[in-house]
Amino acid sequence: MTRTAFGNNNGAWRWLALALALTVAACGGEATYRDDTAEKYEETGGSILGGSGGIGIGGEERPDAGDGSGGAGIGVNSYLWRASLDTVSFMPLASADPFGGVIITDWYSPPQATNERFKLNVYILGRDLRADGVRASVFRQILDPRSGNWVDAAVEPQTQTDVENAILTKARQLRIASLQ
Repeated sequence: MTRTAFGNNNGAWRWLALALALTVAACGGEATYRDDTAEKYEETGGSILGGSGGIGIGGEERPDAGDGSGGAGIGVNSYLWRASLDTVSFMPLASADPFGGVIITDWYSPPQATNERFKLNVYILGRDLRADGVRASVFRQILDPRSGNWVDAAVEPQTQTDVENAILTKARQLRIASLQ
């Protein structure tokens, strides 16, 4: 009898059968789907990009494009989006989703402290330039000298607020510059 990581061949087949059964069961069930594409098209004024601004269906330009409200193809406030990218530009980006308003950085170690690293997640919550329109999550890890592994560490609560304030300040500066 041949032995595998699951014990014997019989055990492996049972695990495989269980996994397949769970997969098939997850696919079942009755789902309801409502196609409200036409309603959304009407709500957006005919723009395939949503909201005000951007390019409408048929290629006609929208007269209110570029007003900073998040038109021109992104789903969030363009000033907050640009300010967020500028604020975290010193860190490597892992992901940036302008439609969902999510920026995720990769781990970054400051040159003066190579035994610790930071990661940021920035969430832009809407199309308006408001103080509560951006949220930041800051993560910190310290290198354990004994094991050589990164270990989660506490982050000062003020750090998150400082990142959010830096983004808001930059967004206000971009907005003021666009009005001049």
